[in-house]
Amino acid sequence: MSLLREFRRDIAIAIVALLVLLAIGFGISSPWPRDFLTSIFAFGLLAMSLNLLIGYTGLVSFGHAAFFAFGGYAFGLLMQAPGFTGAFGSASIPVAFVAAVVATAVYSAIIGAICVRLTEIYFAFLTLAFQMFLYSVILSAVKITGGDQGLMGGIPRPPFLGIDLGDPHHRYAFCAVVFIVCVLIMRIVTESPFGYTLRMIRDNATRAAFLGVNVFRVKLICFIAAGSIAGVGGIILALFTSGAYPEWAFWAQSGEAIFMIMLGGLNVFVGPLLGAVALRILNDVVQMYTSHIDIVIGLVILFVVLGLRRGLLDFARDWLVERQQAKLAADARKGDER
Repeated sequence: MSLLREFRRDIAIAIVALLVLLAIGFGISSPWPRDFLTSIFAFGLLAMSLNLLIGYTGLVSFGHAAFFAFGGYAFGLLMQAPGFTGAFGSASIPVAFVAAVVATAVYSAIIGAICVRLTEIYFAFLTLAFQMFLYSVILSAVKITGGDQGLMGGIPRPPFLGIDLGDPHHRYAFCAVVFIVCVLIMRIVTESPFGYTLRMIRDNATRAAFLGVNVFRVKLICFIAAGSIAGVGGIILALFTSGAYPEWAFWAQSGEAIFMIMLGGLNVFVGPLLGAVALRILNDVVQMYTSHIDIVIGLVILFVVLGLRRGLLDFARDWLVERQQAKLAADARKGDER
């Protein structure tokens, strides 16, 4: 029953969050909030899906952005294919969306079946190797992917079900709904028995195996889920930019996702999302004053890692817990004195 109550609470929070996002997008005439939040939808899903591996399963992936890029390119290539749009017409966007997510899931399954057999640094660098392989394929297959120029010519956005993604308001609302649905799915997964199985594997995989958990299968399912959600983030960004670019598959994109987790915190569900917001704001603000963006961001990361020794939300949560414990201890001492 408590799980059902939490599920209902999470749905209510998701609905409220969606209404707030829609109010911001439709209530403010300036395009900046819509553009900024749409980028947060994409990069937030990348960071939060990566935290399914890092924070909940204990698998540090250096190549998670490969699935982000794969989803964006798969969607863009399908929409640019005349035969595809001609065959499906107005339904081409939802069909391409589902097909791109399925293709990303299959790609994640293939890579995951190899990678999740390893742990620690071996897992991390093998995922990085597969990401750089995809990056090389994107650069070399110029006739298909556009090479280092990315997908040229834009992505068609035919209206469907009364939704015109060529309209910035419709596009923003569509991306907001997709984002909230994906976050809600991740929340349900992490709070389900499967999510607690992931935590058990993270804490002690050997003990989990002795208790009858198929560690390989559970890790692989998590890897596929994380890759698929990252692919959705890539699709959102492809819709927003009307293209797909090889930088999405470069190792630095995975590094940014790890920075987002480090900034926001990996032990709080929305920590990576806060990290994505903080990193994007920091990037935009620093660009206004200097071109040395990497130096400033690096200093901020050093302050968080060396000063706080955890993400912002992790620090806030630990501070609140310590304060509550101190208050309980003080009340206990007062009770003993009486």
